[in-house]
Amino acid sequence: MKKNNRLLKAVKKYLFFELGAFLAAVGLEEFLVPNKIIDGGITGISIIASYLSKFPLGLFIFLLNIPFLIFGYKQIGKTFVISTLFSVTSLSLWVTFWHPMPAITNDMLLATVFGGIILGIGVGIIIRYGGSLDGTEIIAIFLNKRTGFSVGEIIMFFNLFILASAGLVLGWDKAMYSLIAYFIAYKMIDITIDGLDETKAVFIVSKQGTEIAEVITARLGRGVTFLEAKGGFSGTPKNAIYSVVTRLEIVKLKAIINDIDPEAFVTISDVSDVMGGKHKKKDIH
Repeated sequence: MKKNNRLLKAVKKYLFFELGAFLAAVGLEEFLVPNKIIDGGITGISIIASYLSKFPLGLFIFLLNIPFLIFGYKQIGKTFVISTLFSVTSLSLWVTFWHPMPAITNDMLLATVFGGIILGIGVGIIIRYGGSLDGTEIIAIFLNKRTGFSVGEIIMFFNLFILASAGLVLGWDKAMYSLIAYFIAYKMIDITIDGLDETKAVFIVSKQGTEIAEVITARLGRGVTFLEAKGGFSGTPKNAIYSVVTRLEIVKLKAIINDIDPEAFVTISDVSDVMGGKHKKKDIH
């Protein structure tokens, strides 16, 4: 039974890799590339190289990623690299398939917006299921362990350099459209990975904590955890409550707290992931 479950999860993962690569290829070949709008990372370098040499884009995407994958296999681990190799190979094939098709639009603004959206969804699906479409992420992970820069900062540095290069090769107006497409894709990746119901952690300190907790459980269906606390200045015992809700429930939660105890101290922060407990989280594996 466990073996069958692992097999089904693996099949599901690679099917979603294929879907993500398909969508990314549509965003590239049907919107961005025909209008000389590039993406960041190795894909962006591949678009510039293909434009200058007239060789197929899919060939550059595959070949330019290989050195990074070899490096990552030795430094990071085979599971991530194998997933990335499959995704990159699929993208290369889908890009080659879509290349002869006419562009859906030649309007620069529409191509930028819709190309960025579709590309971002495709990349987001692949990342969500444990893969990647870009070898620069491997280098960023490696450098993150040895420098004070985050993975996101390192990737951003690479991409700003690539987009600046696009300005020299394709023209600065194309580079500016490329920057817009990149940020749209970046946001769509976040939405695809996290969903629209982003998770928030809520910490509440109130004299009426028990009542607040009961209403949160009854009206929002969320579990709560009580923590012992007392005022640092007054020494008065207080109930501290910790709970996890979605972004869409924040307004309702604030109204609940305000109705019961307008003087309650509340902090709300982002949560990158949730496991266990009564909080339902989408199964991404």
